[in-house]
Amino acid sequence: GIREEVNTFMFRGHDTTASAFTFIFLLVAEHPDVQQALVDEILTVNSSRLDPLAQFTVKDYNELRYMDRVIKECLRLYPPVPFIGRMINEDSWFGDRFIPKDSMANVLIWDLHRDPKQFPDPERFDPDRFLPENVEQRNPYAYVPFSAGPRNCIGQRFAMLELKSILTAVLREFRVLPVTKRDEIVFVADMVLRARDPIKVKFERRNL
Repeated sequence: GIREEVNTFMFRGHDTTASAFTFIFLLVAEHPDVQQALVDEILTVNSSRLDPLAQFTVKDYNELRYMDRVIKECLRLYPPVPFIGRMINEDSWFGDRFIPKDSMANVLIWDLHRDPKQFPDPERFDPDRFLPENVEQRNPYAYVPFSAGPRNCIGQRFAMLELKSILTAVLREFRVLPVTKRDEIVFVADMVLRARDPIKVKFERRNL
């Protein structure tokens, strides 16, 4: 019902958002060119507003198109929910495999997002994978950090806005520097993507 959907929207998003931010800051710290491009975009959008001192609005965040691509690439590499389960509600075929009704299917989003046929050189961080012309060439179900179809995440637009707003606030004040390296991370099995040890970055105040 509506109450359950609101609970999902408000509470189950906490751990997933925290996981997303962990890896967004990790990747932004590791790629100073990307970080500078994000800052430049923030300043450009801010300078075009009638009141540069006012808080950003939803319209302003929607103008951050490069940031949108950066966040999507972070979620591709490190989906906060690395797998999902779905009940098969009718007899189905998957290629040449028969799947009977009432079977449980696990979708391994982590592996799906690393399919080299859809994402060449899949371990490479490249926000331009999400340029419109590149997205058009992919299967629409190749990228599903919020699931897809009628059971997709009800809060995905809110989550993207939340990620953009906090990333904007941080980058306007701080330069994010790397500490933990990606190849040092050991993951643990959980419903939400987690590392065994803390993932660390350094924040250095910037003067804009």
